[in-house]
Amino acid sequence: MLNYIAETLRGNPQLAIFVTLAIGYWIGARRFGSFSLGAVTGTLLVGILVGQIGIEISGQVKSIFFIMFLFAVGFGVGPQFVRGIASDGAPQALFAVVVSTLCLLSVYIAALVAGYGPGLAAGLLAGAQTISASMGLATDAINASGLTPEEAKAQLDLMPVSYAITYLFGTVGTGWILAFLGPKILRIDIAAECARYEREMSAGATESGFISGRRKREFRAYQIREGGKAVGLTIGQAERDLLPGERIFVEGLRRNGEIIAHAIDTVLKPGDVVAVAGRREVLVNVLGSGVEVDDAELLDVPVEAVDVLITNKALDGRTLADAGQEPYARGVFLNSIRRGSAAVSIPVLPQTKLNRGDILRVSGTTASINRFVAAAGFADRPVTVTNMTLVGLAILIGGLIGAYVLPIGGVPITLSTSGGALIAGIFVGWLRTVKPQIGNVPQPTLWFMNSVGLNVFIAIVGISSGPTFIAGLKEAGFGIFFWGLFATGAPMLLAPLIGKYIFRFDPAINLGCCGGARTSTASVAMVGEVAKSDVPMLGYTVPYAVSNTLLTLWGLVIVLLII
Repeated sequence: MLNYIAETLRGNPQLAIFVTLAIGYWIGARRFGSFSLGAVTGTLLVGILVGQIGIEISGQVKSIFFIMFLFAVGFGVGPQFVRGIASDGAPQALFAVVVSTLCLLSVYIAALVAGYGPGLAAGLLAGAQTISASMGLATDAINASGLTPEEAKAQLDLMPVSYAITYLFGTVGTGWILAFLGPKILRIDIAAECARYEREMSAGATESGFISGRRKREFRAYQIREGGKAVGLTIGQAERDLLPGERIFVEGLRRNGEIIAHAIDTVLKPGDVVAVAGRREVLVNVLGSGVEVDDAELLDVPVEAVDVLITNKALDGRTLADAGQEPYARGVFLNSIRRGSAAVSIPVLPQTKLNRGDILRVSGTTASINRFVAAAGFADRPVTVTNMTLVGLAILIGGLIGAYVLPIGGVPITLSTSGGALIAGIFVGWLRTVKPQIGNVPQPTLWFMNSVGLNVFIAIVGISSGPTFIAGLKEAGFGIFFWGLFATGAPMLLAPLIGKYIFRFDPAINLGCCGGARTSTASVAMVGEVAKSDVPMLGYTVPYAVSNTLLTLWGLVIVLLII
């Protein structure tokens, strides 16, 4: 039976890829306390084991899935990448450049002192900085470096060896340094700093709390009594003045037994029945002596909850408290904000600033939602169809640009088609925040392109290097693990101090900036757990977008530096 399975896999390498993915994802999801290997490492290790039986797979398969992965990465980070370069995110973007350069420099120093070739150096970069995507560009660079086919293959076989050895501490060490050493390095109580930051960002909120005020809502109908607080007020005045600081809205009006059209300048009269939307706990006091009634017809108002992609440039950089005063925000309640390719949740506080490209989950009547969407952006309603014309043409154009070779000093310099696909993804991802009508790549498709695209590439790397992995392990030696400690730890120990003394980041978001600059979502999540707050995520998105691009490109650069 085992011989039959081995022969079948050798004759049908596509099956070897799928079995590697299946077991790799399963192993990667297993948790050991608070730690898990992750799908990438799990897939690599399984690929190495499967590859021991000697399976040949076309390199074109690896290239196709890697290009698909890089386009998805660029598409996801595009809005925040461009924002960081072109707007008030510039300090965070520059910080990401500095930290990314430190990451590259630490790997280069390690490789130089230890005498590593391009294969070990590229694997060290990918593992110590947990940037698996860099191995794809390093592969392209090694193949185009002028080495003989035998020499290139020897270097490529060493790459997954150093990656596998250094990845573990690259993942765990970054989180441990930022979450537990980070506050000590900065000499702060991170939980107290985040609480302070939230208080400052909550300026303008009611005593009941800004977040609950925007989330616990319902419709109720009230009849206005003679002498009630609302009598003689316009609807706009009633909404603004009866309970200052609360978002309440009149969404329906019945007068003399008939439901009539109303506007913000409609004057309320005794006997009117109004449908009011707002927080449950405050509606009792909204209309003073109003009597709650059950008016099914009046309350039968179409409502919906929609994700809105913010494209209006006028909203970029404005606080929620400020934007909420716009006429088109009337009747709209904000549930959550998601930002960046990782769709991190941003705290919903009055002084939280909106970014172009944010996705706001809003609810309200259909009429109010339509008015808000028309002014603020694009209703990002769930779709199942990917605009493959957009994807295909973007990858083609990016690939054509990236494939251009510029010889400098006899060394062929090129982004490669893979790097071109990454740049094309960044451009298209940003363009969609300006012109969402160009089409979309739905979130499930992005997940497939990101996760499966990368892991097919990793599976093939593992399977192809499997037969020579043990020999490579002996050649690399255990010392590369300690160089991995250095390459992971040095930038992360310096980054908080650079953020504090050079960039003057607020202590509450400094460690979030550090985690973003190392593209380590897990480390920022650990910081958030220690801080008992989502505030560190405010510093995560712009550095993540910039560093995710640079660290991937460093796979090409480290090979050029070593050769």
